[in-house]
Amino acid sequence: MRVLGMAMVLALSGCDMGHLGNPAMWPGMAVGSSVENATYNARRKKVAAHVTAHQQDILDDIRAGGGSNLNTGMDLARVPTQTRPELLRTLKADINKFSPDTPQARENLVVWLMVHGR
Repeated sequence: MRVLGMAMVLALSGCDMGHLGNPAMWPGMAVGSSVENATYNARRKKVAAHVTAHQQDILDDIRAGGGSNLNTGMDLARVPTQTRPELLRTLKADINKFSPDTPQARENLVVWLMVHGR
């Protein structure tokens, strides 16, 4: 019995539970996470509404190398100004993923903007 107990203690001591953090902090972390998720979802909803309303204009802006509708989408997604030129090149290279006016194409564009935002 002692050997089994010792084996269990040794086996469990090898588990990394550091990613869970301090249990006393869990309630605060849960509240913080909820607020963060609500903020992200609200921002994503604004980006999705803009993309839905202006998808063809945004695609025209991408083809032209920039424009007000694309900039508004990037502003809503909070894409940093210094990374926008690289994102524009990427969007232009992958424009076929966003071009048919379908829910999937709009979702792809929203995801690309949100992934590059802060």
